[in-house]
Amino acid sequence: MPRFHLNIFNGSGPVPDESGQDLADIDAAKEQAVMGIRSILSAEVLEGVMDLRGRIEIADAAGQLLLVVAYAEAVTIKSPEPNG
Repeated sequence: MPRFHLNIFNGSGPVPDESGQDLADIDAAKEQAVMGIRSILSAEVLEGVMDLRGRIEIADAAGQLLLVVAYAEAVTIKSPEPNG
């Protein structure tokens, strides 16, 4: 199984994933990134903030960047209707 590193970049600064994770493929790595983002955002919401400016960069074992998942891609924002 390939090893992927999910490096976090957000308002708290960069958080490198030093150990990485063995995952089946890039799709599994993206799903892990999305779940991680949702966890981070849920903690922020409990503090009254939701900062969608972050991202997780997925790299392979050699450090080669494979994919970037923006925080905004991990959630759907639904706003109230203007007259509702």
